[in-house]
Amino acid sequence: MDLDGAFSGRPENAAAVEDILKAVSVPVQLGGGIRSLETIDRWLQLGVSRVILGTAAVKNPALVKAACQQFPGRILVGIDARNGFVATEGWAETSDLPAADLARRFEDVGVEAIIFTDIDRDGMMMGVNWQAVADLARAVRLPIIASGGVRGMDDIMALCATAQAAADGIKGGEMPGGKVDGVVIGRALYDGAVDLRAALQLVSASC
Repeated sequence: MDLDGAFSGRPENAAAVEDILKAVSVPVQLGGGIRSLETIDRWLQLGVSRVILGTAAVKNPALVKAACQQFPGRILVGIDARNGFVATEGWAETSDLPAADLARRFEDVGVEAIIFTDIDRDGMMMGVNWQAVADLARAVRLPIIASGGVRGMDDIMALCATAQAAADGIKGGEMPGGKVDGVVIGRALYDGAVDLRAALQLVSASC
């Protein structure tokens, strides 16, 4: 996530992103400051696998719909929330729009998934707000990817439990059809609190 770009409204770390794309063979998702079809197309042409639209989803939903039509399977919506309400412009502004209400707007336009970030926990190693993640999964028919707060392997285990609860809810008719699809790990990797290989093995075996 290019937070500088999210704040300014345009990509600010393009050179760094291009270096990453050249250096790795794994799929790369990019968000932050992406506000036009032209910018989306440029990043996809350069090798980004999926583009995340955040502020644009609030302020220009038509762009999200057009992007899903033009680039099917490659558009995610990023919902950054503070106390359950959507924040935009690199978290500088908090709206009165509930996260679930925003997610529902994009259920039927071709969005691949929602990346849901609890701002107050992001980078704080406080644990993921799994209750909020589960609540969002109950509210929408889109896969949810949790972000913010991972502090160790316990959160990876909680991912599996939350994903299973979501799957059970779908089967039982308690949810409209969404599911918990994954979790973003940031600072916990840098600090060594999570071993990525072990986390992937745990998910593969348990989720």
